[in-house]
Amino acid sequence: MTKILLLSDTHSHMDDAILKYAAKADEIWHAGDIGSLKVTDTLSDIKPLRGVHGNIDDHIIQKEFPLNNRFYCEDVDVWITHIGGYPPKYNSRTRSEITKNPPKLFICGHSHILKVMWDKKLNVLHMNPGACGKHGFHQVRTMLRFAIDGKDIKDLEIIELEKR
Repeated sequence: MTKILLLSDTHSHMDDAILKYAAKADEIWHAGDIGSLKVTDTLSDIKPLRGVHGNIDDHIIQKEFPLNNRFYCEDVDVWITHIGGYPPKYNSRTRSEITKNPPKLFICGHSHILKVMWDKKLNVLHMNPGACGKHGFHQVRTMLRFAIDGKDIKDLEIIELEKR
């Protein structure tokens, strides 16, 4: 079983509340708008980190993190991208690929709105952890925590940090 901390839209912000949850995970996944490599350096010093760059991330971050990150965690096909839409309104960049070759878990950031939903047609679980940074229109900073156990995604928890 692999315990995942999923976060997004840090916009260069890092604090002890985020780090407390990071220490309890087996892996940390960042869904873009990192803002500064200090964020990902800090996280990767704690646990293994996977991530993607977002639309605010500069060329330095883009060299370190891809636009799309598709991989297996145990027996779960995972696709992380910053801007991808959500079921059934995937954006034009992701729609064709997700329809032809759907992952089991599709993760996006960007909207700053925490959302977890099934795409019943494609049998894909979509997750957006909201935003845990302090920049943006969101009122409460959020992250997600869950476990992958073989082919199962389970024990999903919403983490609400203080108001931004």
